[in-house]
Amino acid sequence: MTPDEYCQDKAAKSGSSFYYSFRFLPPIQRQAIIALYAFCREVDDTVDEIVDTDIARAKLEWWQQEIQRTFKGEATHPVGKALESALKNFDLHEEYFTEIIDGMAMDLDQFSYPEFKHLALYCHRAASVVGLLSVEIFGYKNRKTLKYAENLGMALQLTNIIRDVREDAERGRIYLPQDELQKFNIKSDDILALKSSPELIALLEFQTSRAKEYYRLAMEALPTEDRYSQRTGLIMAAIYEATLDEIVKDNFQVMQHRVSLTPIRKLWIAWRTARREKKHKS
Repeated sequence: MTPDEYCQDKAAKSGSSFYYSFRFLPPIQRQAIIALYAFCREVDDTVDEIVDTDIARAKLEWWQQEIQRTFKGEATHPVGKALESALKNFDLHEEYFTEIIDGMAMDLDQFSYPEFKHLALYCHRAASVVGLLSVEIFGYKNRKTLKYAENLGMALQLTNIIRDVREDAERGRIYLPQDELQKFNIKSDDILALKSSPELIALLEFQTSRAKEYYRLAMEALPTEDRYSQRTGLIMAAIYEATLDEIVKDNFQVMQHRVSLTPIRKLWIAWRTARREKKHKS
């Protein structure tokens, strides 16, 4: 299996919405974004799947070293080798990869966040930085597109947090800010016990408004001349926002089940969005 085949397999098996957005890219960009996605999956899985935190921390430190080797052209892991190919074609900054790893490391040390400003740092590292790397791969003419990427990363990560309240609680994690839990009269123990309540629904409505604002800010920041080049991110935004809308329609029953779109609906949204953005091609 070649490094690119390894990354392709990693992306395909994840079942993530990201995979549907990659299908509309030319080969060089598709290779790079799939390598980036595979890297994110590797470090994320390190935190989510390794129970022993000392082992997980050591694995993240290994990835820090692997990124350093990758930028020297000395990668040893299939993902690092695939990223070496991407680095030949795109200006990807080493410190961004380090920030992503730092974001994953936060999950080993922090199981809750006192206020939104603390959560925002996590979202920046876990998602916005990925967005900043992605826009380099997709290409842009206007630097305002970087602000679009930052805001879209926040929107996508907040959508994940709303969708995955139960899944995160089962791992002992609460991403909803503690001061906002108190404001809505919700106890952390109730979240960890997977209890739903009118108060939790009200808090999730509040979080949805916050996520929607970041989607709005992202779209507002994206210059018209960069819309077509950034169509992959717009596909992601459309799929994630549709998922958020389904959660709202389901009255935020995230403690009962995970809301997700069918593969055919994701593919339809991806096709429709790509077709719509084609008019911005210059």
